[in-house]
Amino acid sequence: MNAPDIAAQLSEKLELDQPPIALTFVPVKPDDIAEFGGTVPSACSFWPRAQTDTFYASAEQHFNCPVGALTMGFALPDEVKNELMGIVQKMCADDYLAEAETTSLPHVNAANAGIVYGPLSAFPLEPDIILIWLSAKQAMLYNEAAGAATWTDAMMPNLFGRPTCAAIPAAQDQTRPTLSLGCIGMRTFTGAPADAMVAAIPSADAERFVEALDRTAASNAAMLKFYEGHKAQFA
Repeated sequence: MNAPDIAAQLSEKLELDQPPIALTFVPVKPDDIAEFGGTVPSACSFWPRAQTDTFYASAEQHFNCPVGALTMGFALPDEVKNELMGIVQKMCADDYLAEAETTSLPHVNAANAGIVYGPLSAFPLEPDIILIWLSAKQAMLYNEAAGAATWTDAMMPNLFGRPTCAAIPAAQDQTRPTLSLGCIGMRTFTGAPADAMVAAIPSADAERFVEALDRTAASNAAMLKFYEGHKAQFA
């Protein structure tokens, strides 16, 4: 299944309000992909722009958000490291982050020059990660298709909070879909709705996930019909 088909299936089965986007980590800038122009305050600021445009963003263009640059696995120059330490100290002082958490933040385990972002439906490269925005109802279906709702198997954690971007390396490391409730930084920098969550699907698992999502949508439709009939008896 190719990227346009996966994008169409995700949009249809989950009834997405926003198109899926893709990102790929690259060791060098691809010659045929334009570099992002301008500056942004955070790594996640690229995500809304990728819904309509395909572009390359260098590691340096992520440095305005030291936390995001760290989770994306970029090598940080000394001045960015110092800024990161200041931000972490601020988070700990505000009881937003515990000191013990600072050494456990997921990050991409590869050295790359930058990231190519763009709409999944027309992405020119093999995606590393697919990102989608979800409501609570959409997250319910996503969670079931990801296999995270079963009570019979050992449940691997796939739900994350702050920072939102940590869901990306977590999805890569586990090679399975992850879900983030989001963080206050992501909501500030992207303008995401208050009820929006972010899901990350590794490309290696995308086809299996879409097939599972098809079964999940069908089973939920069957249960909806059953529950509506049951509810009607009490009208």
